Amino acid sequence: MIKKFVGSIILVLFLFVSAFAAINLNTADQAALESISGIGPAKASAIIKYRNEHGSFKSVDELLNIKGIGPKVLESLKGQVEVSK
Repeated sequence: MIKKFVGSIILVLFLFVSAFAAINLNTADQAALESISGIGPAKASAIIKYRNEHGSFKSVDELLNIKGIGPKVLESLKGQVEVSK
């Protein structure tokens, strides 16, 4: 009973932390990008296309180069996305 309870607590903590982890723009697939609030299938595809054509993102601000992502959208994405160096 205690093992089950501890296991459940660990699972809940893992899910909680995962829910707030930023998505890496350089490694995320279509589904991961679509899980970001404000990113649908078209923008997710555009992000992947941009990454394939220009290489890895060097900063989150580079999202401004993608059609449909302006300063307001970018601000809403900060904290949800990151880039690895």
